[in-house]
This record gives sequence, C-alpha cells and structure tokens, in this order.
Amino acid sequence: MKFTIPLRPVTKKNHQQIRRNHKTGNPYIAQSDAYQEYERQCELLIPAEYKQQIDRPVIVKAVYYMPQARRVDITNLDSALHDVLVKAGVLKDDSSLSPRIVVGTDGSRVKVDRNRPRTEVEITEAGE
Repeated sequence: MKFTIPLRPVTKKNHQQIRRNHKTGNPYIAQSDAYQEYERQCELLIPAEYKQQIDRPVIVKAVYYMPQARRVDITNLDSALHDVLVKAGVLKDDSSLSPRIVVGTDGSRVKVDRNRPRTEVEITEAGE
C-alpha cells in the first residue's frame, strides 16, 4: 500500500512541552499544539481505504521531503509517522504487543523539496 501525506514532516521529540495537571499540579510532558494539529491533519489526509488496523508484521518505508536541507533525525521522523499511522487507524497499536507490528523501516530516507514538502509512505508485509 502506498500513499502520500502532503504536509511538512514533523517530529514529536522536538515539539514537547512540560505542562501542569490542573487538578494535581503535577508536571507532565505533552505534545505541542503544532504537533497535535499535524497529527489531526494527517488523520484527515490518509485515505479511508488504508485505515485497516493492520496487525501483522510490516515494513514501513517512508521518504520524507523536507523544505530545507537541514539535518534531521530520521528515527524521530519514523517514530512520529508510526504514531500517526496508529492514531489514523492504519496500524494497530503495538505498544503492548510482542512481536512488534512495524519490524523495519528499510529504505526510509530524507530528501529536500522546497516547493512540496511531504511524506511518501509505503507499507509492505514483512517477508514479501
């Protein structure tokens, strides 16, 4: 399955904020409003036919097209993408499962496209 998310790729790690719980006063780490908006937009942009709750081992290959030739951590980009895919219903949440659903990110890379930043996603069954 292949699809494109026509938004500038965003990482979760660089957009965290420390907030306080209003009831207890305890601090907690929350994603920024910008990341949460990115996640919401991705949910809307991923076609419904791909929202299958995949629960078998897969390889998620992603090509991230960034608007600038800056250094980015592809591991953080992959992590954010996997969380978006779970939230959008493409993948089943595997945080408590063993073995994991995403078993590889072979072929993922970062490129530059100043005019059209995006993420091209390809999901294949592991072993194909």
